[in-house]
Amino acid sequence: MDVSEKPAFLDAAAWAGKVFNGAWVAPAGGVRDVVEPATGQVMASVGIADAQDVALATAAAAQAQKGWAQVLPREKAAVFHRAAALFQQHFDELALHVARETGAILPKGQHEVREAITLCHLAAAMPLQAQGQVLPSASGTTSLARRVPRGVVGVISPFNFPLILTIRTVAPALAAGNAVVIKPDPRTPVSGGFMIARVFEEAGLPAGLLQVLPGDAVAGEALVTDAHVPMIAFTGSPAVGRRIGELAGRHLKKVTLELGGANSLIVLDDADLDIAASNAAWGAYLHQGQICMATNRILVHERIAAAFTQRLVAKAQHLPVGDGASGQVALGPLIDAKQRDRVHAIVQDSIAAGAQLLAGGASEGLFYKPTVLAGVKAGMRVYDEEVFGPVANIITFETDDEAVALANNHQGSLASAVISPSIGRAMAIAAQLNSGMVHINDQTVNDECVNPFGGPGIAGNGSSVGGPADWEEYTQWQWLTIKNVPHPYPF
Repeated sequence: MDVSEKPAFLDAAAWAGKVFNGAWVAPAGGVRDVVEPATGQVMASVGIADAQDVALATAAAAQAQKGWAQVLPREKAAVFHRAAALFQQHFDELALHVARETGAILPKGQHEVREAITLCHLAAAMPLQAQGQVLPSASGTTSLARRVPRGVVGVISPFNFPLILTIRTVAPALAAGNAVVIKPDPRTPVSGGFMIARVFEEAGLPAGLLQVLPGDAVAGEALVTDAHVPMIAFTGSPAVGRRIGELAGRHLKKVTLELGGANSLIVLDDADLDIAASNAAWGAYLHQGQICMATNRILVHERIAAAFTQRLVAKAQHLPVGDGASGQVALGPLIDAKQRDRVHAIVQDSIAAGAQLLAGGASEGLFYKPTVLAGVKAGMRVYDEEVFGPVANIITFETDDEAVALANNHQGSLASAVISPSIGRAMAIAAQLNSGMVHINDQTVNDECVNPFGGPGIAGNGSSVGGPADWEEYTQWQWLTIKNVPHPYPF
């Protein structure tokens, strides 16, 4: 190796056939290859956890958490500052790996690492914040309400933004005094788990506090039902979220579910059409539409629908598709063949139901072309289901009230947006939208780490993560009273 070259921070040989429990160890569940979607190249072989592996991990995490809860606040904070510095030090390597493993363009990989740095800095501040209140009480008694860790937090994270959607729970949960067991999606186990393990391993997090167990439904169900885990944080599909919510409820666990749903961008008749089309394309096509906040319904006033559609179709036809890590394209591949086939089936079923295909609607390998469907109505699959692919669906409306009704015709929505120079008019519409997040003069894909993130219905269970919501999610209240002297009772 040339002396000017940096040794790789990510070493696939270190976790070949392994999981992480503070050290790299072989699991009982077997081994699986991690395949780069754009090239089909095997990037690594990782261990796959089974129920036995989960039981060992949760017990070890529960034991480690007891000591971590006693670590001084500034010492906890220092771990997260060091983690942020490591993400920054190895930025280029980590960003490229995220892009390759997720089938993303390089700027998306860079975005994930930047947000990981921010989330570590935010977590570093938490141990130094106030963690309770003094309550009114009788004379001679001090009454406190304080935040205490939940214990072990189980994190089940997805393939689409695996680094962000894992560390946004890992960092604040650890900062609040918990241990964490991660079950990343086995398609993206490095970006969603091992990368985080490497960073915190080097940052000096005590061994055993962070466990990473890639696995399938067997491992996920074992984590949700394990007695050592009082809280589950899940990001993924509504179908799996329902199952996890059912199991967690049966075991009386705290659960936060961030799922998906219908996200509407409303374009009013006074909007700048070029800007509106740019917003719609970004919201619909970013990371191939594999985003829980993706703009999957574009509601356009009928007076401007034709001109808007023309602009959006032109964008769809000219956005280059290919290997995202090459830096020469706008869209990469879908994560795997199963996802590609699902997207295509939804598009074809909707066309059969009367939607008009204006662009795309076809794939080469895992690369699905940016697609535009017009004439979309309720009852079509692209209207009723979250496509999770690069499909823009155009729906027209006549009045603001109709736009609100169409946007709210869903089982759940993470995000909505309204584009109009008339702020008062846009605000009046926004106030009626049933979404967890609403944006005016922007598209639906937004997150700044310091904001509560969540939504109602099949978008989740109404809980939020991020910013001021983190203390509520990852700790619980404990009431503590202190009397100056004990006193007798009548018995």
